[in-house]
Amino acid sequence: MNPYVLSLLISNLALGAIITATSYHWFLAWVGLELNTLAIIPILAKRHHPRATEAATKYFIIQATASSIILFSSTFNAWHTGTWDITQLTAFPTPTMLTLALAMKLGLVPLHFWLPEVMQGTDTTTALIVATWQKLPPISLLLMTINQLPTTLLLTLAILSTLVGGWSGLNQTQLRKIMAFSSIGHLGWMAAISTISQKLFIFTLTMYILMTTTMFFTLIILTAKTTKDLGTMWMTSPALSTTALITLMALGGLPPLTGFLPKWLILQELASNHLMPLATTLALASLFSLMFYMRLTYITTLTTPPSTTITSVKWRFKPTKPINPTSTTVMTLLLIPITPLIYA
Repeated sequence: MNPYVLSLLISNLALGAIITATSYHWFLAWVGLELNTLAIIPILAKRHHPRATEAATKYFIIQATASSIILFSSTFNAWHTGTWDITQLTAFPTPTMLTLALAMKLGLVPLHFWLPEVMQGTDTTTALIVATWQKLPPISLLLMTINQLPTTLLLTLAILSTLVGGWSGLNQTQLRKIMAFSSIGHLGWMAAISTISQKLFIFTLTMYILMTTTMFFTLIILTAKTTKDLGTMWMTSPALSTTALITLMALGGLPPLTGFLPKWLILQELASNHLMPLATTLALASLFSLMFYMRLTYITTLTTPPSTTITSVKWRFKPTKPINPTSTTVMTLLLIPITPLIYA
């Protein structure tokens, strides 16, 4: 793709998210969502491959449908209340329709089927954008309207997302699909805490983006696409093998790594609000996610695959873009000491 065109698309991608996050008028928020969607479509389809075209088409259909539902719900609300203010959701069907539309944009269960297919159909760098930056516009709308959305529906979506995100990732061998189900599981934790503590919601989102970015950077450097590729990571770089080990265990939420911090605080907050059944369900559902994270860890660092050649160097094209995940890896490992500051 032409660098000027790519820079224009990325600029519009950022501009759409900023417009949505800073809008208090439903029409401007919808414009930001549409600008963000139209900017990511050419990036998804830039590889001349049928899978990339299919992924771009699926993404466009889902996002256009969700944006239409948001516009319809805001129009219905404005018709009844006479205002386009985002924070004024008083008409009865509007909060439910808005919740389902945002769940479709984020990929919450049961509106999640598009996310693994889209991330699998595109390249690893674009999958990183879909898994991180593209979550920000709908999450900003969710945070602005969270006090008026139906709590029962949000908690139901949270439990289903945590269960399905962990269960569906158990039998996957494609790394981008595994990261997609990891995204669904983490979004379930965020949706569960969104109705109680918005600060903890933002903190969990930040930790998720940090750890996911670190893992995707590692996959980009190694040009790894399947679990089979992880088995020979030690031939390419022993340091990256250690990086992948730390990041995978952090994503699973094992102490004393950073990924343990948001889950611990969420469970503590739910327990202090007398939501022990919800906290117990989330903790048990996270065991499924931990299972496939540990399986990837075992493949990456604890096995030596059979070698059919006498050389110890794996044949693999070198990445064209130098990426250094060291800083994000250090943060993934060493953020646990700031727990007292966050809790205070």
